[in-house]
Amino acid sequence: MIVRKMDDIIGTNHEVHAPNGNWVSRRILLKEDNMGFSFHETMIYKGTETRIWYKNHLEAVFCVEGEGELETIPEGKVYSIKPGTLYALDKHDQHYLRAHESDLRLLCVFNPPLVGDEVHDSDGSYPPSD
Repeated sequence: MIVRKMDDIIGTNHEVHAPNGNWVSRRILLKEDNMGFSFHETMIYKGTETRIWYKNHLEAVFCVEGEGELETIPEGKVYSIKPGTLYALDKHDQHYLRAHESDLRLLCVFNPPLVGDEVHDSDGSYPPSD
């Protein structure tokens, strides 16, 4: 059984900050935990825009706090993100994620699981987990 508390994550190498300062991801379950997915709490900071393209991963995201929007690339379709909203990037969808007046607090699941130190590269993706 795995039991972790956020206090076990914050301030460790399981708390990963975006180089551009747009977000922090607290990686609670990782590839090394052998669950077949990774689980994270991510804060997207208010007033930021992040280009994302998980071409090597599938991701499901559930918003628990804050308000923002997701805009698909290249279609430009905009979805409102607020508490209770789930979105799943089932087609490796390219998008912009924006937090508006407050930080977005998101619970995220990745498949395949992340190893833990990933940050977005120049096209918004994480490297393959293999």
